[in-house]
Amino acid sequence: MEIGLIDEFVTDWRLSGKSPKTASEYRGHLVSLLRISSSPDLPTAKNWLLATRSASVRRKRCQALRAFGAWCSNSGMVGFEWIRQLPLATEEVLPQPTATEADYERARRVLTSPRDLLAVEILWTCGLRRSEVANLKVEDVDFAGSNLIVRLTKNRRPRVVPISPSLKVSLRRWLQGRRSGAVLLMTSNAIRLMLQREELPSAHAWRRGWAVHTLKSGVSEASLRAAAGWASGAMVARYTQALSQELAIAEFQRVWQKNA
Repeated sequence: MEIGLIDEFVTDWRLSGKSPKTASEYRGHLVSLLRISSSPDLPTAKNWLLATRSASVRRKRCQALRAFGAWCSNSGMVGFEWIRQLPLATEEVLPQPTATEADYERARRVLTSPRDLLAVEILWTCGLRRSEVANLKVEDVDFAGSNLIVRLTKNRRPRVVPISPSLKVSLRRWLQGRRSGAVLLMTSNAIRLMLQREELPSAHAWRRGWAVHTLKSGVSEASLRAAAGWASGAMVARYTQALSQELAIAEFQRVWQKNA
């Protein structure tokens, strides 16, 4: 294993459109293994994984190695087949803060600024990340198509997010004919501080709440993934795992009402 090979792997990862942040994290893990041994083998890699007590870190390290091993295999390189034998640590999934309709109703009561209210409405009804809300431009609002174009995303893949009729009204009222510039005129940090000041859920909690509420409302998982910008169902499961029983009950009740 050489640093040049790692950099080539990272370059191909990014060229394929995958997350630059993940690429950077994987590179860091692989370089840390390279510092231990220039020619690591299965025992060396296992000891490296065990060097940390954190199951989460062990899992990330193993994921980095597995991704590198898969890339080597697809590139026709030999000598890294042992990577497939590395066990992936099981990470305990703890309940994550998730915004609810009650949180949204409370936000509407306590927020007095139209801009703050609009920020929370976008978070709750569109599931945008905090940075995506801050980077949203007036030109990205498609009133005719009833959607937002999110251009600056985590994985650098633009996506289209539907907007509700109520959000469309709020946006028209707020923009008042403006044709350019940032929608909210708030930085990502300003949004974070506003939520903290009003003791409201974090932007990520709003995103989780949006995902759960969307599924409970009957929207398909495929449509949710497209709106959220998730490539697979893994993120859907991660966001909704703690509330899976509640989602199941809601779906059964919806089916029963439909067939009644």
